[in-house]
Amino acid sequence: MTYYVAYRNGEGRQRRYRIGPTTTFSPEQARDIAKERLGEVIKGKDVHAERAERRRTAEQARIKTLKIFLDEHYAPWVEQHHSPNTATVARIRAAFPDLLDAPMSELSTWQLEKWRTHRRKIGRAVGTINRDLSALKGALSRAAEWGVIEANPIAAIKPLKTDRLPQQRFLDVDEARRLRAALVARDEEIKQARERANTWRRERGYPERESLRGARFADHLTPLVLVSLNTGIRQSAAFRLRWMNVDLKGRMLTIRGEFAKSSQTRHIPLNDEATEALTAWRNQTAGNDLVWPGRTGEPLNNVKRAWGRVLKVAQIRDFRWHDLRHTFASWLVMRGVPLNTVRDLLGHGDIKTTLRYAHLAPDHRAEAVSLLDQDPLATKSESYSELDPGPDERGGNR
Repeated sequence: MTYYVAYRNGEGRQRRYRIGPTTTFSPEQARDIAKERLGEVIKGKDVHAERAERRRTAEQARIKTLKIFLDEHYAPWVEQHHSPNTATVARIRAAFPDLLDAPMSELSTWQLEKWRTHRRKIGRAVGTINRDLSALKGALSRAAEWGVIEANPIAAIKPLKTDRLPQQRFLDVDEARRLRAALVARDEEIKQARERANTWRRERGYPERESLRGARFADHLTPLVLVSLNTGIRQSAAFRLRWMNVDLKGRMLTIRGEFAKSSQTRHIPLNDEATEALTAWRNQTAGNDLVWPGRTGEPLNNVKRAWGRVLKVAQIRDFRWHDLRHTFASWLVMRGVPLNTVRDLLGHGDIKTTLRYAHLAPDHRAEAVSLLDQDPLATKSESYSELDPGPDERGGNR
């Protein structure tokens, strides 16, 4: 049980001030404290609000550095409210190691300008620098909103200008053929290695591992690549995809809002290659809830090594996993699919993001420019004759 004293502040709002537990204070002590606090209330003080302010000030003094704020407050909040694979906190720690032990309220735009200049000198891309800075600004804005600091000290700093419509890397026909061939070769190599290992185990009396001889795929990589190439799904969403969100009969894949970057649920139709790959993979992984489970049953979190080897075998350079998404979008646009449909399939919140693929669409601009190949004098003469109505009533030309 706990002692409280109730009162109304200067605005007439009812408040309760906590005195303490009955195991610490006797009734007489609690009454004395209550009389003191009510005396302060009569003088115009809001004792409950003042105590809250003192606690907030003490917490601000304790949460002084960026590191403490990230560890104790921001990281747990990001984990609950952002996509599970978000790298926001990790990005801040990696990009700003020299600022982690600095008081947040003492950070300045000048510090960040020096940091940005240094990053440019060592060759960091403008987009990377902007994303790093945006992550830090977001954390400091949240600290200001929560009252940890009075205001975001670097709110005024602006991102560097970038090309809003950069050319995207996507596979051409020959690269796509080599990628598929490399995936098939990798699957066959893994299957043969499994058979050799089982022969070795059998000869020595060891238990054999599951044979892959009749399996369509050796592991998750090939179906994951094929589905990503034909749906444009982000890697983070693919890793957490569950079979309950895959309708093979209706040929539809659903990206739930909780795993989407836009936080909006969307539905992506499955073409023949994606449907065949998912059907064969489901037959191999019956009983799993996740479409691509890791070794321990948890969602996958990394395919960099296997993906890098496949690209090397396929002789494909400067190609990231995310470029599978760009390939999906680029192929659709080149086949005449409207940009708004592509936007819907990719889950872009703004058509401006989809416009990066606009230059790939069947374009009538060349036809428009070709009009200049006509005789300009003939065109001008015809135009003038159509516009000239002849002499006006006063005998002049209009």
